[in-house]
Amino acid sequence: MSKIEIQIEGMTCGHCAMTITKELSGLAGVANVQVDHAKGIATVEQNGLSNDQLSEAITAAGYTAKEFTPLDA
Repeated sequence: MSKIEIQIEGMTCGHCAMTITKELSGLAGVANVQVDHAKGIATVEQNGLSNDQLSEAITAAGYTAKEFTPLDA
């Protein structure tokens, strides 16, 4: 498992965070998702997904992934 922090543009409320959480959680390989709309970040524990795949899920939810930062697991 690897952990990545994603900067997301366009989140303004808790509903935004829930929408992104639902979209990312639906991806095969995602074990855990934590979204903080106030900070504009999502922290994702995942296995085998590319940044492009994560970005596509965020785009499908109606938001924009801006920056991906790997975190120590």
